[in-house]
Amino acid sequence: MLQLDFYGTLVAASLVLLLGRGLVKRVGFLRAYNIPEPVAGGLVVALVLLALRGLEVEVRFDTSLQTPLMLAFFATIGLSADFASLKRGGRVVGIFLLAVVGLLMVQNAMGVGLAKALGLDPLMGLLTGSISLAGGHGTGAAWGAVFSEKYGLASASELAMASATFGLVLGGLIGGPVARLLIKRVQSPGGLEPEKTRMPKGFEQPNKERSITAFSFIETLALIAVSLLAGTLLNGQLHGTAFELPTFVCVLFVGVVLRNGLSALGLYQVFEREVSVLGNVSLSLFLAIALMSLKLWDLASLALPIFIILAAQTLVMALFAIFVTFRIMGSHYDAAVLAAGHCGFGLGATPTAIANMQAVTQRYGPSQIAFLVVPMVGAFFIDIINVIVIKLYLALPFFAVT
Repeated sequence: MLQLDFYGTLVAASLVLLLGRGLVKRVGFLRAYNIPEPVAGGLVVALVLLALRGLEVEVRFDTSLQTPLMLAFFATIGLSADFASLKRGGRVVGIFLLAVVGLLMVQNAMGVGLAKALGLDPLMGLLTGSISLAGGHGTGAAWGAVFSEKYGLASASELAMASATFGLVLGGLIGGPVARLLIKRVQSPGGLEPEKTRMPKGFEQPNKERSITAFSFIETLALIAVSLLAGTLLNGQLHGTAFELPTFVCVLFVGVVLRNGLSALGLYQVFEREVSVLGNVSLSLFLAIALMSLKLWDLASLALPIFIILAAQTLVMALFAIFVTFRIMGSHYDAAVLAAGHCGFGLGATPTAIANMQAVTQRYGPSQIAFLVVPMVGAFFIDIINVIVIKLYLALPFFAVT
């Protein structure tokens, strides 16, 4: 077994990103279908490690940097969200929330229905529904423990982790092709050509140059550090209460308060260019570490009925994005980018959603409204709504504790 330490893992993650960029640049298929660079590089490395494991060689990474990078990414989302912009996008956020709630209901109905049809415990249907897909690894682990302890479901946590891993991979793979299909339907992406000349905001077009200074960079780094510290402390205070939230939501909330509080008091204006640079670096490295350390053999161990449910969920996600999300969001270019983002966090996680949209906008042009709506909905509202939907399903008669 080869164990890479902190530095070795950081080197590996950097090489994964460079590999992904080279693959997307040289492989027409990846470029044509807008596959994100971290996904392309990370999956290649994960497949190589899977092959090495077959030769009884195992490589393990130090993933201690993964959580801080994820939290830093969510801190930059909060620091990018000013109330004026959110107010302008209020109606769009509301409509997108309807699409999100609709998908959660469909995912759980699909999971439970197929589980019962295949002779499985309906709880397995919930685990392969919104719990592990829209909820990701964190939500999956939490509910897996509940299902094991309260409902006596064996190997619930393992199933949740494998399902979340499946969703993370497929969420990063289907978003680009879905957007490509939808953009072909858009006769004229209104305002797209002139928009290409404007300075990108937030997480739009990460490869575009941004003018920054060392001092303003340090100022922004300090804001991110404060968001991480205060968000972690807030999470500790809320732990065990009715208001308990995931740590990344608390960090994001602190970032929003910092951004808008300092601005309202006239003390400081956040420099979005530095926030976007640090956010994009955190996002890329987080995804690289997450994907290259995937244990694909866990997916291979999924029983056929579970694999059938997850494959059906992937198909449903793609169809939902094409026929529901795209249409109710307006059937235009921004709606196509939103659909790609919905695939990302509908199956995987908010970082995957951002990577999907970046791959699309890097090729076709920016979409400011998509990068306003998806981070806030995918990072904040989705967890709250998901808990409500899950509890509604658990109230059904065939989930009663025996």
